[in-house]
Amino acid sequence: MTVECAGLLFDNDGVIVSSIASVNRCWRRWAAHYGVPNAEKVEIAHGTRAVEIMQKLVPGVDVAEGLKLIEDMEIDDLHDIEVLPGVRKLLENLPKDKWAIVSSATYRLLVARLKGADLPVPEFIVSGDRVVKGKPHAEPYLKGAAMIGVAAGDCLVIEDAPSGVKAGKAAGCRVLGVLGTHTAEELREAGVDWVVGSLVGVTAVGFGGGLRVSFEAL
Repeated sequence: MTVECAGLLFDNDGVIVSSIASVNRCWRRWAAHYGVPNAEKVEIAHGTRAVEIMQKLVPGVDVAEGLKLIEDMEIDDLHDIEVLPGVRKLLENLPKDKWAIVSSATYRLLVARLKGADLPVPEFIVSGDRVVKGKPHAEPYLKGAAMIGVAAGDCLVIEDAPSGVKAGKAAGCRVLGVLGTHTAEELREAGVDWVVGSLVGVTAVGFGGGLRVSFEAL
């Protein structure tokens, strides 16, 4: 499968890096700090902003205080962060003005994860604390497309979570799903256009002012 697009918009966690072990550890510690019952069994909805997770776990929580606490915990817990297969090669070959990261993580945490994984920090970043409405709302991906100066409908989103797939589709983007945190069935139910097992074998080359992206869809 070959897709022509004006730019690529990547989710971060679950697409570029995996920090799921850290996320689970830290959110359970956070929940215990606030006295959430059965904190050791707390499950986090992947691809959701911290502010929404906090408000669900502890209604009425002081958002600024809670956000700083979970950020500090996660930034201090990066020892087992992993760069996902195929990512380095794909990013190294992308023109810097043709891609952005669109993440539910805060800017501070997102940059810490990229640096912890020894990956480049892109010029264009849309983080969860820099939008009014997070995924599955269209705003994050609309903002990402605007950052690189192209129409959202001309972008290809790469996502691993149903909330992100829905956000990309709501923005009018085409969406390539990557397996890892969710099944192909879950991604297809969310409206994904194509699914790949990983970013290994996904290539992107400059073409007519945009990109030509090739991959083997499942």
